[in-house]
Formats: sequence, C-alpha cells, structure tokens
Amino acid sequence: MGCVLGAVGCCCGSAACSLCCACCPSTRNSIVTRLAYGILLLFGMFISWIFLIPSFANTLAKIPALCKGSTVAGMEVFQGQISCENIVGYLSVYRIQFSFACFFFTMMILMLCVKRSKDPRSGIQNGFWLWKILVIIGICVGAFFIPNQGFAPALMVIGTICGFVFILVQLILLIDFAHSWNESWVEKGEEGSKIHYCGLIFFTTTFYIISIVAIILLYVYYASKPACGLNIFFVTINFVLCIMVSVVSVLPTIQNYHSTSGLLQSSFVTLYVIFLTWSAMTSEQPDPVCNPSWYGIMKGGNSTQYEATGNGSVGVTSIIALVIFFGLIVYSAMTSSTKSSGGKLLGISGNEETGSPVPQSESGKSYDDEEEAVAYNYSLFHFMFFLASFYVMMTLTNWLKPSNDAHNFRQSDSAVWVKIASSWTCLVLYFWSVIAPCVFRNRDF
Repeated sequence: MGCVLGAVGCCCGSAACSLCCACCPSTRNSIVTRLAYGILLLFGMFISWIFLIPSFANTLAKIPALCKGSTVAGMEVFQGQISCENIVGYLSVYRIQFSFACFFFTMMILMLCVKRSKDPRSGIQNGFWLWKILVIIGICVGAFFIPNQGFAPALMVIGTICGFVFILVQLILLIDFAHSWNESWVEKGEEGSKIHYCGLIFFTTTFYIISIVAIILLYVYYASKPACGLNIFFVTINFVLCIMVSVVSVLPTIQNYHSTSGLLQSSFVTLYVIFLTWSAMTSEQPDPVCNPSWYGIMKGGNSTQYEATGNGSVGVTSIIALVIFFGLIVYSAMTSSTKSSGGKLLGISGNEETGSPVPQSESGKSYDDEEEAVAYNYSLFHFMFFLASFYVMMTLTNWLKPSNDAHNFRQSDSAVWVKIASSWTCLVLYFWSVIAPCVFRNRDF
C-alpha cells in the first residue's frame, strides 16, 4: 500500500517523495492514474461520512459568519448565511456525491475517442490533479445552493437506478476476482507450492463455515416467525441456489471444459450472496421481530433498525458494502488482462497487457505506457466511477427514501428488491461463467 501511495505521489512529480519512489518499482502511468481516481473517490466518501457525524453541525457553527452572525462591540457585522443543521446529514451526502457524479460525467464526455497519450486530452486525464480537486469543490459548493424541493426525491430515483447498474458491474468484478484468484493459486499449486494448495482449502472452508453460520443467524433473528414469510423465502431460496451452483461447479463435465472451476469461487460467491440477502432484509420496514436493529441484537434487545431522520448513522451492512466496494475499485485499477471480465469492462487494450519496456531512467517512477495506444477506455472508466458515485451515495444513506420534508428519510421497499435482485443476478452470472465453456466449446474463456 505504501508503494501505491508513493506511486501516486511520483506521478504528481513531488520531490518530497523521491526517496519513497526510489524504493518502489516502476509503475505504469495508466495504473497510477486509475489508483489516483480511486483515492479521489475514497476521499469523497470520507468527506460524505464526516457530514453524517451528528456533532459536525456544532463544529460548523464555530466558523465565524457561517451559521451565526459575527458581532463587534455588540453590533452585527456579518449576518449568518446558512443553517448548519440543514447542511449535514443524509441530504448533504446527496449533494457531495452528486458533485462527484457531475465531475466524472463531464470527464466521460471530455475523454470520448481518446486513442493515445499524444492526444492533448490525455494530459487532462493523467494530470492537473489540483485543478480537478478545485473543480469538484466548486461543483460541491454550488450543489449546496440547489433548492431542496424535488432535488432529493429525483436524485434518489437516479441514485437507485445508477446504484443498481453499478452493483451489476461490481458483481462482474467480484466473480472475475474469484476466478483469477483460484486460477493463480491452482497454477502455483501445480508448480509444487503446497502453501497455495493449503490456502485454497483454508479459504474455501472458512468461507463456507462463515456462510453457514450467517444463514443460521439470519433464520434466528430475521426469519424465526411465520410473520416473516418474505425473509424466510429470501434466505431459503438463496441458500438452495448457493448449494446448486456449488455442486455444479465441481461436476465432472464442468471440470472437463473448465478445469479451474472449483469450490473456492463458489464459497466466495456464496458468502457474498448471503451478505446481500442480509443487507436486503435490513432495508425492510423496521420490525422488532423480522428486522431487529443490529445494535439491539448485540444488546439482546429488539430495537428497530433506523430512525426516520436525515441525520442517521451508517448501517453495519453499508460499512461492509463500502469496504467491498473500495477493494473492487482497487482491483479494477490494477487489472491489466484483456481476457478478464474486469479488463473488458474498462476496455483494456493489449497494449497494457503486453506492457511497454521500462525506461532505465524511470526507475521508481511512473512512466508513459500509452504512447502507441491508451491502455484502457477513458470514457468507460469515468462512466463506471459516475455510477460508483451514486452507489456510494445510496450506500452511505442506507438506501433510505427522502420524505416530503426532504430532511427526513425513511425505509424504501425498492432498496429491498434491488439488493435481492442483485443476489440472484450474482448467482446467474456465476452460474453462466461456470457452464459457458461447456456450452460454447470452441470459444476461449
């Protein structure tokens, strides 16, 4: 991780990080740029989280002339401009992530049809980071002046759609990661590494054990009564489907055409599907029997999941989802294979996979690997981050729906079905990735 941050610094040409750069391997400019955008998105996510802290309004109130008028000798000099209580909470997350979405959408349009680093627009893609940050700040400041009426409900609809599309992208990346992980460790195991074989067994067993324990807990806390019929259906159907794809992945016929298909991928997908099932059920209307609070479960009580307020905290499932999200963003930034699903999503060219020779003078620094052709499709990359901004917005606000007040948010049934549909889509995509080599035997998968 130190070398990743060092590489980003080297890309910016900072003299202060020259020692760090010297100890890190040379890095392709295309990879450093993608990591930098990922860190930028992470920074936006962190700022949005700060605006969810209940005491942050009091901190803002200490800024002179911002929320309260400044006085000199008892006379008001500056009049308070805004109400600090109105610029924190879930609605502020909408505005901040809307700003990032606007930025990435603009970059997507601007980077259309860029073919090589000689294109002047390529310099905008790979540099001018201070100006990009200033542009985002400018859009964000302007977003806070957009009237509340109609803004939050409209953005919630757009966010739900874009968030769902990004979940599909995330599912493809997750399945691609599982297959790449398994293929890499199986290959090293066949070369004689017992550690990698033991690692395959360890992680496969661990993922299945956690999944089984999670299913039991879901039945106990979310599907223990006949009144929780929908939850019982969700847990049962996903449990059965996970067993089915696990069995299919190791069938002799599948192994003949897809030898790297195995239980590691199945266990990994199973664990993620169970997580999505849990996340879907926590998005239901608060119910002490069918949707108890996580904190209530820990204390042995039955308090409801969320309060209907725009200043609530981030839920446990949302925190886990954001950790997975950032991990997959980093994985997509590091992907350089044209054959992988992640590589195809970003439009990665063969230029990055083969790689340009590293200039001797560029040791420990990022170097231009896009002189002949860009390593990935810039516009597709920014479109993915455009969707990711809305996904972060919906996740940080727990997929809650704004009420007529605009500052109050409540549970949304659409969030339940978005998440449960995502779990089924994940299983369908994984099932197809397993059987596709058997169906299309003449194609290279």
